[in-house]
Amino acid sequence: MTKPLRALVLPLVLLAACAFPAAAAEQGLAAGDLVAICGDSITEQKDYSVDIEDYLLMCQPVAKLQAMQFGWGGETSWGFLGRMANDALPFAPQVATTCYGMNDGGYAPLGADRAKQYHDAQKGIVAAFKKAGTRFIVVGAPGCVDADTFHHSPEQAVMYNKTLAELGALAKQVADEEGVVFADVHGAMMTAMAKAKEKYGKEYVFAGGDGVHPGRNGHLVMAYAYLKALGCDGAIGTVTVDLAAKKAETTAGHRILAVGADGAVQVVSTRYPFCVSGDPKQQTTASAAEFIPFNQELNRFLLVVTNPGAERLAVTWGAATKEFSAADLAKGINLAAEFGDNPFTPFFLKVESAVRGQQIYETEFVKNFLHNVPQYRQVISDEGATWDRLVAKGTAKAVGLRATASEALVPVTHVITIKAVK
Repeated sequence: MTKPLRALVLPLVLLAACAFPAAAAEQGLAAGDLVAICGDSITEQKDYSVDIEDYLLMCQPVAKLQAMQFGWGGETSWGFLGRMANDALPFAPQVATTCYGMNDGGYAPLGADRAKQYHDAQKGIVAAFKKAGTRFIVVGAPGCVDADTFHHSPEQAVMYNKTLAELGALAKQVADEEGVVFADVHGAMMTAMAKAKEKYGKEYVFAGGDGVHPGRNGHLVMAYAYLKALGCDGAIGTVTVDLAAKKAETTAGHRILAVGADGAVQVVSTRYPFCVSGDPKQQTTASAAEFIPFNQELNRFLLVVTNPGAERLAVTWGAATKEFSAADLAKGINLAAEFGDNPFTPFFLKVESAVRGQQIYETEFVKNFLHNVPQYRQVISDEGATWDRLVAKGTAKAVGLRATASEALVPVTHVITIKAVK
């Protein structure tokens, strides 16, 4: 690690260690953590990595989380192992996720030599993160290939998904051996793909037109697997309204501003639900949410209504109105699931745009500059201070872009209107 980069990151590491001593011995997210999202070209697509960072920033499983992606097209686990000391560890992440295997399997049946190489490289990655002080590590299985678009051969897809499943089993073995967490990305994707193709047919593309790189649907499934492995509980918030008394209360991250005589409850929120969107029949996040329990397990923004005074009620949130029974409202309905396009959507998309811009820069900085600095130092060896200064400047920009993404999260004032259906 260069001196300027060490000067930037070590005070942050020491501050986190002092502020959260109890969490240091636990595998779980702690306030202020930086999550390193590592993988191959699927990670470099900046879709599941954006979804993860979106969730950590806006849904706030704990406070003030940050993320950085280290995707590299064509990479294998052993490729990352060889570069991580220079390209990833200097950023001192407290948390790391890995997703390798798509290239490691060689797009062929898995042989013993390649299986051992994968297993040993995964162990090496975990050991390197541990040695560098990374507290919480999630070893992910590789994803899947599309059952129909991969080489346009269902037989080839079956063959390679078998290889990927075997690599996933090795990833789990490593996680068990090393006492870290495993994310079954392959299992989640295979289950979702089977359900989607059963409903929409083989023309429904799940793992991308090339059969390898998923669209937004497959990426949300990947994010789901990692967020579950990271321990996110999905409790975004609950708004409880006593309709007869015209009173309301809510949970942390939300505040009641007013309850009107017309059943309009005005709320201001600093914690967002995750907003899915798009045509359910296409490669969209809305499509993926239909085939995984994303909203149920990770995205619960509940409305509970007591003393309704009617058997059925109309709930208006944003531009949409839906009817619910008093019994369902008494148990609680999930606004995030029931209202896809809701008052948070434009704010969510603004933060997501900042996150994507940040991650685009991260790819450029790490791949095109930081990775090559050791060679630059050899070629122009008498300019060490210059290289230190440029590394520090590039790193500071990455830190600044993460701050910009966090600052894009602003309080959202919204109105939930509840009226009896006559």
